[in-house]
Amino acid sequence: MSKSIERVEAVIRSFDLEVNVEHMPANTRTALEAAQAVGCEIGQIVKSLIFETKTGDLLLLLVSGKHTVNVKKFKLDWGIALNRADPQKVRSRTGFAIGGVAPIGHVTAIDTWMDVALFSYSKVWAAAGAPNAVFAVTPDVLMEITRAKKFQPL
Repeated sequence: MSKSIERVEAVIRSFDLEVNVEHMPANTRTALEAAQAVGCEIGQIVKSLIFETKTGDLLLLLVSGKHTVNVKKFKLDWGIALNRADPQKVRSRTGFAIGGVAPIGHVTAIDTWMDVALFSYSKVWAAAGAPNAVFAVTPDVLMEITRAKKFQPL
C-alpha cells in the first residue's frame, strides 16, 4: 500500500470513523471517472483543488464535481487572490501530486474551504491518496476532519 493512502487511513482512524478506503478497478482521477467508478452523481465527487495565495500559502478548495472555481468571485467574497499552485510545492506540502490530492492526510496543515453544494448530498466521495482510491463520507464529517470553512464557488 502507498504511503499516501496510509496517511489518509491514519486520519480516518484518528477520528474513529467507520469509513473505508475503496480501491476501484478504474482510474478515478477526474470527477467524471470517479462518479462512474463508484456509481454516484458527479456532484457527489469532491475535487481537491490546490491554489497558492500571494503570500505563498497553499489553499485547498473542496469543490463539488459539478462545479468549477471562480477565482475572481473568491477574491471578491474573501479578499484572497488565488493562483495556480506550483506542482513541486503542492507535493512537498501535501505529500500528494497534483491530480491526486486527498482532502486529508497532508504532511503540513493547509487552510481548507468546502463548496456548500456538497452539503446537498448525504454522502460524498473523495480521493484517498492514489488515482484509483476513494472514500465515502458525509459532508459534515468531511468538514469536521478537514476543519474547512464553507464557500460558494460560482
